[in-house]
Amino acid sequence: MAAASQRTIPSEILTVLAAGTAEANHFLLPSQLDRKTYAMTNKVLEALGGRWDRRAGAHVFDGGDCRERLEDALDTGSYERPDNLGWFPTPPALAQRLVDIAGDVRGKVVLEPSAGDGAIASVLHSRGADVRTVEIEAGRVKTLVKLLGANNVAQGDFLAVEPFPVDLVLANPPFARRADIHHLTHALRFLKPGGKLVAIMGAGITFRQDALTTAFRARLASIELLPEGSFKASGTFVSTVMVTAHG
Repeated sequence: MAAASQRTIPSEILTVLAAGTAEANHFLLPSQLDRKTYAMTNKVLEALGGRWDRRAGAHVFDGGDCRERLEDALDTGSYERPDNLGWFPTPPALAQRLVDIAGDVRGKVVLEPSAGDGAIASVLHSRGADVRTVEIEAGRVKTLVKLLGANNVAQGDFLAVEPFPVDLVLANPPFARRADIHHLTHALRFLKPGGKLVAIMGAGITFRQDALTTAFRARLASIELLPEGSFKASGTFVSTVMVTAHG
């Protein structure tokens, strides 16, 4: 297995990629870069399947449209492409920390959307929360039902669930193609006035400047960059942050 530093894209290179232009199988750099920055950017683009073409004045991707590969890199902050619906299990220590930040959850109605196999839900349940979950994958739904009971687990696409009032939302949503922003935007609709959301997101929320990202970033109360390798135990070196927001 490669070291984390070989898979993680440095933040300054992610900023360059976010500012560039992807057109079909061509990627145009945003401006003249210094030699060191260009070398690092070129290394990432080559790892993603692109090669510099002097005649085109761009990096050309032989596999066709490069936009999806670049979107994946920006969403995950790594050379890896997300799979398994973009789901990365929450490591136990990180699940504990999410709940710690949420505060005293005893007796509170807490929603975990896209709950996976219950890493966060199990901590909430052990601390006396009234946990409600939504999960799309049938096998993981069975695991959640064993933990929480059938009445507290809904199977389906969280984005199609009609909001109901909750005190807290704790989440580690899928990241691919900005699914984290879409999931958490919807999750905020469930919060009672004064409620709190604590969630993990892809690091793209810190540097992307498109309208969707900037609008959601403005709604956040805090953003904390998580240490490199926080999801190593889950088999990925995706770059992540922890965010909070209020209802």
